[in-house]
Amino acid sequence: MTPEASAHLILTNYRRHFGRDLVAVDEPAHAAQALFDAPRAVLSALGPFGSDHLFNYANRTALKLFEYSWDELIGQPSSASAEPVHRDERRLLLDEVGRKGFIENYSGIRIGKNGRRFRIKKATVFNLLDENSDYLGQAATFADYEYL
Repeated sequence: MTPEASAHLILTNYRRHFGRDLVAVDEPAHAAQALFDAPRAVLSALGPFGSDHLFNYANRTALKLFEYSWDELIGQPSSASAEPVHRDERRLLLDEVGRKGFIENYSGIRIGKNGRRFRIKKATVFNLLDENSDYLGQAATFADYEYL
C-alpha cells in the first residue's frame, strides 16, 4: 500500500469512528501531506485480527519519536515498538480495540530503535476497515508523551 493510500485509510477511518477530521486541510488533495507533517504522532499497522501487525505508515513525528527512517520502520512488526516486558499489556490493548473499534486515552511505555523509552499518553487507537467494513489493521495517534 502506498503512503498516500495508507494516509487515506487512516483519515477515512478516523472520521468514521469519531465523526471529525484528524487533520484540517483546505484541499482534500493535501490531506496525505498534512497527515505526514502533523505535529502529533500517527502510525498504522496492517494484519489479520489477533496477529502481530506490520507497520505500514508512520508520519514524520512518529518516525522521529521512534528513531526510525521510513524504510527501517515500514514492514517491521508493530510489537517491536514495545519492550518485551510490556508486550502482553500491548496485546490486551489491541485485542480490546479490535473488539470495540477504538479506545481513547490510552497510556503505555514504548521504545525507540536506539533503546530510548517513552510513555505515550492520551493515545487514540482505532481499527482500520476497508470500504466493506472488513478489518485491515489498526492505527494510533497521540500528541502527548514523555521520555523516561
